[in-house]
Amino acid sequence: MAGQADNRAPYARIAAHYSELIASGELQPGTLLPSIKNLSEQWSVSTATAEKALRKLRNDGLVRGIHGIGTEVLDQPSPMSSGSQRQDRGRRTGSSWGDGERSDSHQAAVVPAPADVAQALDIQPGTEVVRRSRVYRDRHGIVAHSTSWIPSRYATLIPQLATSERLTGGTSLQLIAQATGHPISHRVDTASASLLTAEYVKLLELDPDNPPAEPVVVMTAKFVDSEGNVVEYGVDLGGPGRTWRTESEVSA
Repeated sequence: MAGQADNRAPYARIAAHYSELIASGELQPGTLLPSIKNLSEQWSVSTATAEKALRKLRNDGLVRGIHGIGTEVLDQPSPMSSGSQRQDRGRRTGSSWGDGERSDSHQAAVVPAPADVAQALDIQPGTEVVRRSRVYRDRHGIVAHSTSWIPSRYATLIPQLATSERLTGGTSLQLIAQATGHPISHRVDTASASLLTAEYVKLLELDPDNPPAEPVVVMTAKFVDSEGNVVEYGVDLGGPGRTWRTESEVSA
């Protein structure tokens, strides 16, 4: 474990290792993690570093400390990812999946652009666009229902954009950048809470007669290439109980 090449700080590497095991289901809820002393020995780090790794897992809501017993894995849905986070993940790994995720129900069609989509893509309402949708799931159920809206001219360059299958050879943004020679230069993200509508209930495969009362997270992402063209507008609808989390380093 500790000998693998990794540029992250040792505590972050240890925390990431157990985070992945938890997300994949290999470490089930109720499982106890190794003690600080055992972690220190297994990873050849100080006890302070081992304790910092466990503290990060606690802060991330993945485990809890039980006095006199140890550190226990919690059972809760993982956070959903924003469009920009999935773009970053796709650029690094070639896949937009998060830890323990899979996607299914891939559908694509050329449709008239609704007014809100047309505004985001800077086109006239009713103009033909490619609508691609898929459902991200993990062991807890639906993480998010995701829809990508893409100007139809890109389907002429990349026919598979309009096929109801998972894309091969990269994400939609990577394929468009490769076909046009114009990389994605910036993106605009939004996040909001919304009460469940009848449409949302259907997309999230919920019981229409007994939908959850709590609001869900709705995230959008608009991607612009180096020529100033809006190439994709994404809408991610989080499953009930899903939250959104982001993390960054803070310099003193």
